[in-house]
Amino acid sequence: MELKNIYEISKRLGIDDKYIEPYGKYKAKIDLSIHEELKDRKDGKLVLVTAITPTKFGEGKTTMSIALTEGLNKLNKKVALCLREPSLGPVFGLKGGATGGGKVTVEPTEEINLHFTGDMHALTSSINLISAVIDNSLFQGNPLNINPERVVWKRALDMNDRTLREIEIALGEKNGVVRKDGFLITVASELMAILCLSSSLEDFRERVNKIIVAYTYEDKPITVKDLRISKAICKLMKEAIKPNLVQTGENNPAIIHGGPFANIAHGCNSLIATKLGLKLGDIVVTEAGFGSDLGAEKFLDIKCQEGNLNPDLVVVVATIRALKVHGGHLLDNIDELNLEALKEGTKNLERHIENMKKYGLDVVVAVNHFTTDNQEEIDYLLSWCKERNYPCSFVDGFLKGGEGAIELATLVSNRLEENNSSYHPLYKKEEPIKDKIERIAKEIYHAGNVEYSEKAEADIAFYEKLGFNKTYMCIAKTPASFSDDPKVLNAPEGFTLHVKEVNLSSGANFLVVLTGSILTMPGLPKIPQAVKMEDQ
Repeated sequence: MELKNIYEISKRLGIDDKYIEPYGKYKAKIDLSIHEELKDRKDGKLVLVTAITPTKFGEGKTTMSIALTEGLNKLNKKVALCLREPSLGPVFGLKGGATGGGKVTVEPTEEINLHFTGDMHALTSSINLISAVIDNSLFQGNPLNINPERVVWKRALDMNDRTLREIEIALGEKNGVVRKDGFLITVASELMAILCLSSSLEDFRERVNKIIVAYTYEDKPITVKDLRISKAICKLMKEAIKPNLVQTGENNPAIIHGGPFANIAHGCNSLIATKLGLKLGDIVVTEAGFGSDLGAEKFLDIKCQEGNLNPDLVVVVATIRALKVHGGHLLDNIDELNLEALKEGTKNLERHIENMKKYGLDVVVAVNHFTTDNQEEIDYLLSWCKERNYPCSFVDGFLKGGEGAIELATLVSNRLEENNSSYHPLYKKEEPIKDKIERIAKEIYHAGNVEYSEKAEADIAFYEKLGFNKTYMCIAKTPASFSDDPKVLNAPEGFTLHVKEVNLSSGANFLVVLTGSILTMPGLPKIPQAVKMEDQ
């Protein structure tokens, strides 16, 4: 693999050199002033890559997005690949890197997975600046009348560290007001969501000013505007808000920017990057985190509504081994032939496909092919898709690069030409809060009912009183199940979704609805990827 200078890559999308700000030879920022030049250009087609309910194996959604991009380029399509930035949490935790695999990668892989262009550092610094100013205000006589027990803004770290979930700060003499606090992982912070939903630096600042960080003793909201630091935050973020340009392993352009998790945040790359891609490419390939019940739902209900996007097609990624797991096959002998388990597991795939069709979108199935897949199982799955009129392609991108994705690329290209999108969201943000939560729970998860804790009921009533009922719903839920119990596989129905609490992200314009035992600061596994690297 020979990487090309980033100026050669930018020319593939027709970007003038004056808009490129190189970070070495193979990475660059794209200056936001390019939007003025492109504002009257017609948008390209928008393809979302999502997946079935993931298993411990990983289904290869990012790998598939890259493979599809390589395949479309081999068909001489002008494609802009728009992905999320990796977080150091999973890189050194359980999942490892997020830059593809095999012969379908974005490059330079190690740099993207680690410090990249400093976006995560800028976000983390900005988040913690807000916390520092809050606690300094408390220490300096508390002029804003902040109730220390009602500080809702949390510090952040772009690393998995369970010990920081609940802490006590300012211990010792003259160190400030002692209070309970905690850390989020950077990608779960509202500031990451705001970065990814903003249309410009000016819009970013307006949204930042709206962030509610604490409440007074009289329950009056205290915002970042009250702290008078939005200009300082914008100074920290002025480079981070610019999209990053890199390349695939086959030297095709990739725009990577923003990276909220989909289980605890809204799971999509930045609106700025996606909209830029739509102006630069005839086709944009993007992905949203975890299964379609999480990332795709938030992409379609939050990002598309907020950004006035009209997606054209959804690719649902599946693997035979994951479908067998959902069908009851044991993990330790997953390569053994088991048609009964595969047949049962297709219920999960069907649920995801039919859910996406509820948005008025065309759906294509992409099966990430493994050499261990049994031919009988392959034949069964292809036949199953054909009987139900689900367009399907087995993809060998991991082993063959773009050549292994030409069939999928051809299928996607043809569907884009033949079908017009009739996208519509599942709900409108003006609807009552509980109506929106329950529609997602029943239409997407297939829950029978939603049960709210006393705290959740109080949270909803409080936010309605403050006037924040016209917001999107960002449901924080396990990615391992349609339900809020990670042990319940396949396609459960009629279960109860348990809402534990509801948090407000006023700058992002959504409520974070926490279900089950979801955590906003992950922990490391017994043997983290950071340890495994020692032997690689």
